[in-house]
Amino acid sequence: MKKLVALLLTAAMVFSLAACGSSDSASDSSNGGDSSASASEEKADSGEKKTIGITLPTQELARCLKDQEYMTAFLEEKGYNVDVQFAKGDAATQVNIIENMITSGVDGIIISPWDGGALTKAVEECHDAGIPVIAYDANVLNTPYIDYFVTDDLVGIGRQQAQFIIDTLGVENSDKSFNIELFGGDFGDASAKLFWSGAEEVLTPYIESGKLVVVSGQTDYDTCAIAEWSATKAQSRMDTLLSTYYTDKHIDAVLTQNDDLAAGAISALKSVGYGVEDMPMPVITGMDCTISALKSIHAGDQSMTIYKDIRQLSKHASDIIDCLIKGEEPDLSDVEFTTYDNGVKEVTATKVPSLVLTNDNMQELVFDSGYYTEEEVGLE
Repeated sequence: MKKLVALLLTAAMVFSLAACGSSDSASDSSNGGDSSASASEEKADSGEKKTIGITLPTQELARCLKDQEYMTAFLEEKGYNVDVQFAKGDAATQVNIIENMITSGVDGIIISPWDGGALTKAVEECHDAGIPVIAYDANVLNTPYIDYFVTDDLVGIGRQQAQFIIDTLGVENSDKSFNIELFGGDFGDASAKLFWSGAEEVLTPYIESGKLVVVSGQTDYDTCAIAEWSATKAQSRMDTLLSTYYTDKHIDAVLTQNDDLAAGAISALKSVGYGVEDMPMPVITGMDCTISALKSIHAGDQSMTIYKDIRQLSKHASDIIDCLIKGEEPDLSDVEFTTYDNGVKEVTATKVPSLVLTNDNMQELVFDSGYYTEEEVGLE
């Protein structure tokens, strides 16, 4: 089984989109007509390497470093120069980065937005300059000039996290009720709201029936969202919840949308005595498969994380931007895809499957596939 899983993940890693389609069918809305293709052809004729700009939200999220690593490798393999810049958790900084990339004459831009609603004007400027742009991991909102979005099954991830809680607690087959609290991601991240909607879809019937009890009563996204996906802010909120609502109650589950939020919640829980035999840790969800989360799962603190193979995400992004720079439309006939509404249009989005990772399948998913080594995670 281990060999089979490793082979499947390796095959997924090297899988690329089919060859680009005819340039006659390429979309003008993201490519700015033929100008980007013409500029690229001129560079190719002169022997000058083309440059892809990549802007990622922050270096503080460990998964962003994986994005940088894999996209750089795939694009350099295609013969591009790669310019990666981080927004440092600030929307205005990311706008400046994009504008500077336009001025420097990059041939295409991959945007993973810190705040998906703050980049509308910057993307329009890319369009006016004839520079193709795609969204990566989170969508860019309120613009007609994004045609492609490389992501996961965002609603499905929320469902997976919520269903894990239901199954692990044994809610369906129990006569008792269970206490749960909810933590959402950053307000400006469009993906966080989609994760939330998926989780809400699964959890709401159990909350309404009383099988799950949110003791704080805080069930709406705006109240539960944690700015900047901050572990420190998640810890602070959990401290408040525990001291206000759980002085004489046990919390059975915590829905946290990523590994950083989980880490913050775990710190708060441990500070009041959770994590021992008489006071076991609640079921705690996560996402991104960070090294710290893997250690926490191995130690029995965090219950699960969502494993998203960033190699696949990066490969899709590299293939699509390559096609657009050539003035051609990506052929998605062999790729699972959907559409996401960005407020102005339905954006075509490739979907990378996500998997629930626990201590039971960590070896197969992470180590046998080569995503991390046991030495990197510190578990050898």
